[in-house]
Amino acid sequence: MKIGGIQRLTLLDYPGKVACTVFTVGCNLRCPFCHNASLVTHTQDAESYSVKELMEYLQKRKGMLDGVCISGGEPLLQSDIEDVIRDIKALGYSVKLDTNGTFPEKLGQLINKGLIDYVAMDVKNCEEKYAVTVGLDSIDISKIKKSISILMEGKVDFEFRTTVVNELHTPSDIKKLACMISGAEKYFIQPFLHSPDLIFDGLSAVQTQDLVQMKQFSESFVESVKIRGVDTTS
Repeated sequence: MKIGGIQRLTLLDYPGKVACTVFTVGCNLRCPFCHNASLVTHTQDAESYSVKELMEYLQKRKGMLDGVCISGGEPLLQSDIEDVIRDIKALGYSVKLDTNGTFPEKLGQLINKGLIDYVAMDVKNCEEKYAVTVGLDSIDISKIKKSISILMEGKVDFEFRTTVVNELHTPSDIKKLACMISGAEKYFIQPFLHSPDLIFDGLSAVQTQDLVQMKQFSESFVESVKIRGVDTTS
């Protein structure tokens, strides 16, 4: 597994856990708002850590860390991810996977084998705007829907989340998206924040009133909808 970064301590990435986050290199999407662009577009230049280094760190932190979040990039691109997760689980850690949902077969296999404890799946936009939102000419939306269905079976704890960008998302788009995940327990709307490590510049944040409307629209379909990182009460 090619590792481009390790956040050695996080209280945010894995709900309810003191964890570390592992960032894998490479992604099959090109979302213009991606905050880890260096892991996506400059894979040869990305700083590299060995699996051995990761395991040595986790061995030393047993009893201090509860979980490991595997993020990216897109972790399911890694051919040896199942073996790495097995080794992490053997040390007694819970594992959270961040995924874009384009590899439903791999996702299902890991869940069915009991190797994942929590999944955060990014759902990018409504169906008709999915391709442009992920920076591609086209995308097989059936794979996204299959991954949604796998998670909705309830074999593992999970959340759906969407990073919303003024140039790409409207409240109406999010209403259509929420319909795609109808019946889910948790959905998080994450406002776009500018970063120096973006794939595409010239993007801006969604206005607070639009965020509130997105949340309200989504609540017709999802049990719990929250906006991360913004106080919308004032």
